[in-house]
Amino acid sequence: MALTTVATRPIEGQKPGTSGLRKKTRVFMEPHYLENFIQAVWNGIGGVSGKTLVLGGDGRYFNDRAAQVILRMAAAGGAAKMIVGQGALLSTPAASNLIRLRGADGGLIMSASHNPGGPDEDFGVKYNIANGGPAPEDVTARIFAATQQIDAYHILEAQDVDLSAVGTTTLGGMTVEVVDPVADYQVLMEKLFDFDAIRRLFASGFTLRFDAMHAVTGPYATAILEKALGAPAGSVVNGTPSPDFGGGHPDPNPIWAKPLMDLMMGDSAPDFGAASDGDGDRNMIVGRGCYVTPSDSLAVLAANAHLAPGYAGGLKGVARSMPTSVAADRVAAALGIECYETPTGWKFFGNLLDAGRATICGEESAGTGSDHVREKDGLWAVLLWLNILAVKRQSVAQIMADHWAEYGRNYYSRHDYEGIDTEAAAGLMDALRGRLAALPGETIGDLKVISADEFAYDDPVDGSRSEGQGIRIGFDGGARIVFRLSGTGTQGATLRVYLERYETDPAQMALDPQTALAPVIAAADALAGIGTRTGRDAPDVIT
Repeated sequence: MALTTVATRPIEGQKPGTSGLRKKTRVFMEPHYLENFIQAVWNGIGGVSGKTLVLGGDGRYFNDRAAQVILRMAAAGGAAKMIVGQGALLSTPAASNLIRLRGADGGLIMSASHNPGGPDEDFGVKYNIANGGPAPEDVTARIFAATQQIDAYHILEAQDVDLSAVGTTTLGGMTVEVVDPVADYQVLMEKLFDFDAIRRLFASGFTLRFDAMHAVTGPYATAILEKALGAPAGSVVNGTPSPDFGGGHPDPNPIWAKPLMDLMMGDSAPDFGAASDGDGDRNMIVGRGCYVTPSDSLAVLAANAHLAPGYAGGLKGVARSMPTSVAADRVAAALGIECYETPTGWKFFGNLLDAGRATICGEESAGTGSDHVREKDGLWAVLLWLNILAVKRQSVAQIMADHWAEYGRNYYSRHDYEGIDTEAAAGLMDALRGRLAALPGETIGDLKVISADEFAYDDPVDGSRSEGQGIRIGFDGGARIVFRLSGTGTQGATLRVYLERYETDPAQMALDPQTALAPVIAAADALAGIGTRTGRDAPDVIT
């Protein structure tokens, strides 16, 4: 083994976003690209000498090679120990749990989350800090600064570490411990949920379909849902992680999980359907003939979390990302607890969770979680739903109907315009920004604007301020539109338009969301000139 120092120079575009650095896989495979970024991470966090780190990923293409590079660079940096998921696999919530459980100094997660995988698709790397959560903005700023100043990286020349079997080995002076990626996570779930009650639910004939979308959650779902809880064999489908996710798009929504949606809306639907994404931190919940939006799911989980042992003492607070519907706010008000509105990005929940101000958090983009880890957690959300169903013994549709009868219904949808021209997207947002001061009092169709601003967040824990987090337009009666450019894609720009309307009339609770939101959809196009500015006559994805 030899320690090698390789001269290099900064590579443009290595600025971490809300979930680390994401690029096309072939970009990461270019000479020095991955190595530069990993060295910048080490430099940005003050080095790794003597530190213990966790490493894992979602199994997408290039994960195995990237893992070996990261291990050799950690050894070159003097790290004391790397804890690695077997086969370099770890779901994002399982990695967060492992960092916290082992008292590690941090960890690296190799994933582009819900983005497709493969040599011509996407890859990503993000650094999580010692609390198990994504690096906050001050840390990512230091990492980015390091990418702009780098002149060399250090790597150990050595044979690949065998990651196929659980056990401990050494790499240079560093210990490498390969662990079962599921075991510790399953122990945590058993502490939070009433596994006996869920077993009785399945024993009663309750049926489930969980679509792992050829992604990392497959082994977790098989071990917990089928083996530990007794769901019939075959309840978990597409459960073997694949480097290209079976050629699919591992994003759990009605578009990309269409086979599950078709099953759940058909005559032979099981009682409960669910899906998770590439790295296991997102979820989709579907009942027989009943799709549950992520915003509604967050509200229902907050309202019923006390039915699970881990939350029997009640919630300290609820937090949601700004684009998420205000349905959870109504639950929090009824419970007499605080509801926090944060920017998009799970890292913004970290301070609230660490300070004990929030227990359950959620994003409209199918991410839900709690203070058990510092990441969103797809399988956790599924298990909490199952715990609630095991206690209530009602269908998903009935639970939703009861919830809307009590709190009203926030009709909600997100329209995504993907891969649009970056300059056109920026121009659209700039034009909206320029009209904000004059919009209140205007009427758009039948909707009267009562508020218009660009969301900025003042963290109540550390006082930090995050600006430019999305444009909000509020209307009389509770309707709302949010415009935001996404930071999770790898090419072009994605415009996300979030549409919401509040309804309390019992006779209007079962409308198709796109029908219920038609006036809001029309107002969004009228305000932003979406068709004119982007050249698109319809969104690419509606969720």
